[in-house]
Amino acid sequence: MINRKQEECIDACNDCFVACESCATACLRGNDVKMMVKCIQLCRDCADICALCSRFTARDSPFANKLCDLCADICDACAEECEKHEAEHCKKCAEECRKCAAACRKMAA
Repeated sequence: MINRKQEECIDACNDCFVACESCATACLRGNDVKMMVKCIQLCRDCADICALCSRFTARDSPFANKLCDLCADICDACAEECEKHEAEHCKKCAEECRKCAAACRKMAA
């Protein structure tokens, strides 16, 4: 049975996954893809780790806490990069990344 802390982490990871995928796609469709390469790369990394973290947490894996710790670090890096850009999708992504990092750190503690 999933507890409240796990549920919050899963929800935050899923929301972050969607925001990161959307941000990367929007950046790829933008006018200056070269300028957004780092953002795209971090969004893809973040989306992947969030999806994996959600699955590990949902199955109550003994490795979920370690993965959550790494997920929080990647979410912070992605948020930091997205905050450098003015696009609305980047701002939304940064916001979701910050929420996810907090939920993952709570889970990892």
